[in-house]
Amino acid sequence: MRRKLALFFMGCCSYVASAQLGGESTYQFLNLVSSPRQAALGGKVITNVDYDVTQALYNPATINYEMDNQLALNYTSHLGVISYGTAAFAHTYDRRRQTFHAGVTYVNYGQFDGYDEDGNETGEFSGGESALSLGYALRVGISDFYVGANLKLITSKLEQYTSFGAAFDFGVIYINEDIDFNAALVVRNLGTQITTYAGQHEPLPLEIDLGFSQKLENVPIRWHVTFENLQQWPIAVANPARDETDLEGNQTSEDVGFLKNVFRHTIVGAELFPDSGFNIRLGYSFRRGEELRIVDERNFSGLSAGIGIKMNRMRFSYTYARYSSAASSSFFGINIDLK
Repeated sequence: MRRKLALFFMGCCSYVASAQLGGESTYQFLNLVSSPRQAALGGKVITNVDYDVTQALYNPATINYEMDNQLALNYTSHLGVISYGTAAFAHTYDRRRQTFHAGVTYVNYGQFDGYDEDGNETGEFSGGESALSLGYALRVGISDFYVGANLKLITSKLEQYTSFGAAFDFGVIYINEDIDFNAALVVRNLGTQITTYAGQHEPLPLEIDLGFSQKLENVPIRWHVTFENLQQWPIAVANPARDETDLEGNQTSEDVGFLKNVFRHTIVGAELFPDSGFNIRLGYSFRRGEELRIVDERNFSGLSAGIGIKMNRMRFSYTYARYSSAASSSFFGINIDLK
C-alpha cells in the first residue's frame, strides 16, 4: 500500500509540474518549459531561429549555425518543492553547414516522508526524472524549409520504482527572411518505455504544436502565436464550479463550445527589442488562464513576463509566470557564447 501511494503521489507531482493533460501518460516532464525566454512568451514557442540554443529542445528544426558554441543553463523554482532545469549546447561543422545539438532536461520532486497503511513512518523517499537529447537539422534543398529531429533517452525514478524510455521529436520550420516571418510544426515525444515502473507499459505524452511569429517592419516587436496540443480536440471541459442554478433549482452546466476550445489551444506572446541587448517579453496562455483561475476572482492566471540582458558574451534571462493566486514560478537562465 505504501508503495502504491508513493507512486500515485509522485505521478500527481509530475502532472502539476508540467501543466499538461493529466492522467494520460508518463514522463510528463518532457513537455516542461525549457527556458525563461520560452516561459515569458507564454510557455511554448517553436519559431525562434537565432542564438537561443535551448529553443532546439522544443523544436529541433530551429537548430542553426548561430547556435555554434552557445551554452545555455536554466533553472526553475517551480511549484512547492519541485525544481527543474535544462542545459543545452550546439557546435557547427563544415563551415556553418552542419550544426549538432545536445541538451539535458531534469526535474527534482524533492524529499517526502513515507508512511505505511497504519500511519507508521517508513523513512524519506524522493523522485526525479531526466532526459538526454541529441538533435540535428538540415535545409530542404534550396527552399525556405528546414527539418530537424531529436533523439531523447529518458530515465525516471519515483520512490523505489524506475523506468527507462526513448523518444523522438520531429520539427519543420518555414523561414521567410524577406518579411521576417516564421511558421513551424512540431511532433514531440514519439516513443516508448523500454523498461516500466511495475510491468505495465504507459504511453508517452505525445504533443503536436503549430506556431507562427513575425517581426514587425517599423516597430521593434516580434509577435508569437502558438496552437498547442493539437493532437487532442476538444481540449476544454466544463467546470462544475461554474454551474448556474435558476430560481426553480434547475442547474445549467458551463457551455464549452468550439470557440472556447480554440482559445484553450492558443498561446500568444510578444518580444520587445528582440535583436538588442535588452529585451522585454510578455505572454499569455489561454488554457492555463482558464483552467487555473478562481471563479469570480481576478488572479491573472496564465500571464507571464520576463527580461533578457546581454553583457559581453553572456545573456541573462528572468521570467515570472503566474499560475494562480496560490502558485507562481520563477525562471532563471544564462546563455554563454564560448566562441
